[in-house]
Amino acid sequence: MTPAEKQELNEHVQAIARLLYKDADPSRMQDLGGIEKVIREQLQEQVSPQIGVFLLAALQKQQKATSAP
Repeated sequence: MTPAEKQELNEHVQAIARLLYKDADPSRMQDLGGIEKVIREQLQEQVSPQIGVFLLAALQKQQKATSAP
């Protein structure tokens, strides 16, 4: 990953973190364990499925391109 790509990724991660923070229950984030649990739940519910959908679509597109006559 280039430095520019790392910077872009960091900017997107910060934006995602702001959105997830707005959605989080502050009473559950009183210590590091609570923060970790909330983050893990949000990533599993909100972020990971979308990354999976994107990667699956990219794979299908790649497979289609390589199998085309």
